[in-house]
Amino acid sequence: MKTIEFLFDFGSPTAYLAWTQIPAIAERHGTAIDYQPVLLGAIHQASKNKSPVTIAAKAKWMTEDMARFAQRYGVPLEPNPYFPINTLQLMRGATALKGTERFMDYCAAVFDAMWVEPQDLGDPRVLATTLRTAGFDPEELVALSSRQEVKDALRATTESAVSRGAFGAPTFFVNGEMHFGQDRLDFVEQAVAGAESREA
Repeated sequence: MKTIEFLFDFGSPTAYLAWTQIPAIAERHGTAIDYQPVLLGAIHQASKNKSPVTIAAKAKWMTEDMARFAQRYGVPLEPNPYFPINTLQLMRGATALKGTERFMDYCAAVFDAMWVEPQDLGDPRVLATTLRTAGFDPEELVALSSRQEVKDALRATTESAVSRGAFGAPTFFVNGEMHFGQDRLDFVEQAVAGAESREA
C-alpha cells in the first residue's frame, strides 16, 4: 500500500494544520499514513535551521498566513500565548503510544491543547489535566514515556529525519521524495497520485 510519512512535532502550528488535512488526502487515494513523532528542536539544531519566530517580520507574516490557511481549511487555530513550549515530554508520549489504539486520541488531545484551546503544556500540572480529560492516566503515561526504549526511539526517528534531509516540521515523504511544510500538501497529494498511477 502507498504510504505518506508524516513527520511532526506538536510545537509546530503548521504541523497542526497539516494534521487536520492529511487524513482526507490519504482517504482520497487509499493511502496509509505513517505518523512519525520527531523532536523539532533537535532537527533545527542538527540542520542549523532556526524557527521562523526568531525573525520578527517572518513571524508576523507566518501568523497571518496560517490564519488564512486555517480559514481555507475550515479549522480552528489560535496562537499559543505560552509558545515556545518544550515538547520533549509530549513527543515521548506520542512515541510511546505509536502503534496503539490510543495514539490518535493522544495526538488529537495534544494538538487541540496546543493550537485550538491553547494551554501551557510545558507545565506538568496542565499537561496532566489535559491528559486526564482525554481519558489518559497521566502518571502511567509519564512512566511509559520515560522508558529508555521510548527515548531511544524518538532520538532514532529524529536522527533519521535529519539524515534524510529534514530541516523542520511538518515534513512528508512519499516514495522517498521529501516535501516540507503544510503549504506543500498539494505536492504531497500529487506525489501520492503519481504513485497510484504507476501502480495501476
